[in-house]
Amino acid sequence: MGATPQAKWSRLLICEHCDTVHHRCNPVSGEVTRCVRCNAVLERYHSLNVDGMLAVVLTALIVFLIANVWPIVTLGLGTRQSSATLWGIIIVMWQHHSQVVSVLVAATLFFFPLGKILMAGWLLSYARGGRRAPGFRPAMVVLHYMQPWTMTEVFLLGVLVAIVKVRNYFDVMADPGIYAFAMLMMLITIFSGINLRRLWDMTPERYS
Repeated sequence: MGATPQAKWSRLLICEHCDTVHHRCNPVSGEVTRCVRCNAVLERYHSLNVDGMLAVVLTALIVFLIANVWPIVTLGLGTRQSSATLWGIIIVMWQHHSQVVSVLVAATLFFFPLGKILMAGWLLSYARGGRRAPGFRPAMVVLHYMQPWTMTEVFLLGVLVAIVKVRNYFDVMADPGIYAFAMLMMLITIFSGINLRRLWDMTPERYS
């Protein structure tokens, strides 16, 4: 019997930079597959299976909720103290006529990361059973284009710089939210290194 269309396509790998078609060669530990034409990275070795990837996503979701519920920093001046959460900062910026900045902050620090986590969890939960989730194709496309728009590390760096600057005027205490954002940044970095395109091969399309 001949190979199915899915099996034939799974043997090929197309460079997303120059469209060169390669025969797939699964890298082993420490190896990186590069394009023969433009030398771009095609695949890296990853030891995480579907269960491991799903565990990372679920952990990121829990940390994400903590980061958005708990205050980020507390500023003190004498006997007065004021705590700030992410959404508190967004609302204050909106009220002070910085609507464009507040929308960008809400999108890049809340909606995009949450959407990425939820979509990845949706796809991986079905992939555990070797199936493609409903809406698999559009979800994979959205995840691809959403990749550059999760800017947790930029926000964390900005907060750290702001803490250093305001320490000359206020008593500054780091709250659990800032530690949760630091953990979330590491988890997103780990997750960004996972090649979700493997799901195309791990969850074969059903043909009638």
